[in-house]
Amino acid sequence: MSLWLGIHLSHISLDLLCPGWRTEAVVVFKHDDGRGGRARGLAVHACSPMARELGIRPGMQRATVDALAPGIRHAAYDARAESAACRDAALALLQYTPELALAQSNTLLLEVTASLSLFGGPLRIQRHVRLSLLRLGLSAVLSLAPTAQGAWLLANGEHARRRRVMRLKSLAACLDGLPCDDLPAAAPYLAWLHGMGCRNLGTLRALPRAGLKRRCGVALVQCLDQAYGREAELFEWFTPPSAFRATFESMERLEHEQAVLHIAQRLVEQLCGWLNARRRAVSRLVFSLHHERGRHAIPATPVALALGAPAWQSEHLHALLREHMSRIRLAAHVIAVTLDAPVTEPRAPAPQSLFPDPGDSMDDRRRVLELLIARLGHDHVLQPAPVADHRPERANRWAPLHHAAHKAKAALPHPLRPFWLLPKPIALPIRRHRPVYGTPLRIISGPERIEDGWWDEGLTLRDYFIAEAEDGSRYWLFQERADNSGWFLHGLFA
Repeated sequence: MSLWLGIHLSHISLDLLCPGWRTEAVVVFKHDDGRGGRARGLAVHACSPMARELGIRPGMQRATVDALAPGIRHAAYDARAESAACRDAALALLQYTPELALAQSNTLLLEVTASLSLFGGPLRIQRHVRLSLLRLGLSAVLSLAPTAQGAWLLANGEHARRRRVMRLKSLAACLDGLPCDDLPAAAPYLAWLHGMGCRNLGTLRALPRAGLKRRCGVALVQCLDQAYGREAELFEWFTPPSAFRATFESMERLEHEQAVLHIAQRLVEQLCGWLNARRRAVSRLVFSLHHERGRHAIPATPVALALGAPAWQSEHLHALLREHMSRIRLAAHVIAVTLDAPVTEPRAPAPQSLFPDPGDSMDDRRRVLELLIARLGHDHVLQPAPVADHRPERANRWAPLHHAAHKAKAALPHPLRPFWLLPKPIALPIRRHRPVYGTPLRIISGPERIEDGWWDEGLTLRDYFIAEAEDGSRYWLFQERADNSGWFLHGLFA
């Protein structure tokens, strides 16, 4: 049996246009087309709870609103912004299931049967989804039902007594009590249905099917059967773009880092959905903080976030983002934020062994490195990047963590080398023809001849040896070929 999660973005216009609508009296107006397509002017599309307390309801004309609450905050409906927000929410929620469909009335339908065990059951997956929507700055009503149409009705119905149903029998009992007005396919026939006393879905499905099809058409009966699980449902699944790039335009100038962090979290949530849908992982994020445009244009500020290893988990990326954003300082007001993921790669396959190796510390090491990069910056966390040069003091460069891996490919194969190389060789005294460093040293390996640097000013002509002290410590020594009478200490073995 399938299980569907219905998500109705209940106050999407208020969330987008009036972020503080929960504590203000706000009205969103929309051009209302009357019968025959004749414009009736502006009508209320959405209103906040405080506006409802003043007597304002959806559908009211603007003149009525001005009479009831003069000076109330107004906002104009933006269809493109609402549609874009629905697509952004769909992209972010792909991290919970690849089977997601966009439905009418700003509702998303997610088939989550296969995802329940991964996220810990129906309650926990709903908590995860609510957290994702909260990061996107959206309000929603969630429902759970064995059918997609049933989940849609429970999420959109104002009179639904229960919004989480796991079995078809329980779903039928919940749907029977919903008014016929909640079923979109019944909208053209409400006057006829109410006239014959049919006011809820229970009495509607009790009507003779042949007569109902003849009077109302097949679409109404089909929609009813799909809601009750009597007929299969077909969907056009939401498809993510082939490449990721997201931009959020702020309605006001952002002056504080916390506000920029809030927007960056929205974009990261969308990125996580895209990564999960494409089965990819990201190793570097680049945020562009856009400032003033036009005559007083200021170049965008790039903010790069490097990861120790490719990742795709939402919580992991958000933790690094918070750590990194807490240390930036805005050079000017921010009006938009863009997120690019220039470096992505296919996700590593899951381990196939029945008993995976315990105690793998690689994940802990990567997390520590990522935390250090976020706190100290890319140029302050370095690792060795060997280069193609036989001279020990020139065979390595220090490079930022995300660049060193590429430079390491130029390294030459070397014999055994000491763990610690001295910045400047130390001349050793000689006793009884043996070099001394604390105690007389015994040569146990060598010579290894290095002749390199003839093309520059660093010509090196040396013979290297491995020597051992009386306590077992080992050292790396060399003699200059031009004068092999002297010994120099150049490295210490661990």
